[in-house]
Amino acid sequence: MSDSNIDVKYVANLARLDLDDNEIENFTKQLNDILTFVQQLEGVDTTNVKATSHANLMLDVIRKDESREGFGSDIALRNAPDQNNQQFKVTRVVDS
Repeated sequence: MSDSNIDVKYVANLARLDLDDNEIENFTKQLNDILTFVQQLEGVDTTNVKATSHANLMLDVIRKDESREGFGSDIALRNAPDQNNQQFKVTRVVDS
């Protein structure tokens, strides 16, 4: 990473944020601290570190997706307050 300075005024303008001089100075310092830390990370030797796609080694804990026999419309509609042509009949919610 090159020596870069984030133009907080420019970014604030893009985000339509109205920052006063104190806020701009504060955010500039914070962002420069972050950039300094990232530059330190770039210097870490990772040649013998195995690449990972995710730091958490937990595997999928959800049950397997297995197909199973469904039930017919007669069972699905058994408790329906109103039905028409083997379909649930509901109150209109959209004006035509």
